[in-house]
Amino acid sequence: MELMEAIQQRRSIRKFEDRPVSDELVRELMDAVMWSPSWANTQCWELVQVKDPAKREQLQQTISKGNPATKAIVSAPALFVICGRLKSSGYYNGVVTTKFGDWFMFDLGIACQSLCLAAHDKGLGTVIVGLFDQDAAGKVIDLPEGYEVVAMVPMGYPAQEVKAPKRRPPEEFLRVDSF
Repeated sequence: MELMEAIQQRRSIRKFEDRPVSDELVRELMDAVMWSPSWANTQCWELVQVKDPAKREQLQQTISKGNPATKAIVSAPALFVICGRLKSSGYYNGVVTTKFGDWFMFDLGIACQSLCLAAHDKGLGTVIVGLFDQDAAGKVIDLPEGYEVVAMVPMGYPAQEVKAPKRRPPEEFLRVDSF
């Protein structure tokens, strides 16, 4: 699959076939995360693959009411909790160096996109879940101090086809020389 094709065709998938995602395939997908760019190569991401059904049910309880991905937390063949190490990305010698402070959210966004595009390339579907109680989810996965849970990514073979939502054309968001 060509890169632009993957970018244009990837969708948020919330319903999956009852077919496992192999450990070998998961390892291949982790290579995509591994090669993601990050601030000064800090690689501040940590992923927790949650296989335990009881922990998945606990994670499902952290999802905000009305979130369309609620069922996917327990029904997806694979589930990843995306975490970030604090005070590394955007820091030099322990001092924050950017206006925006800790850069971990930016780096985790890149890593998450790499994971989802690589999954799509392998015929898998994903949805990035961000509307949940991150602190409660951290307790479920025994997150140590100095890290934050940012997102959850249910993954599996799609059991649905999703149409592309309307997109803003570049002439609506690209400016030249000034805003």
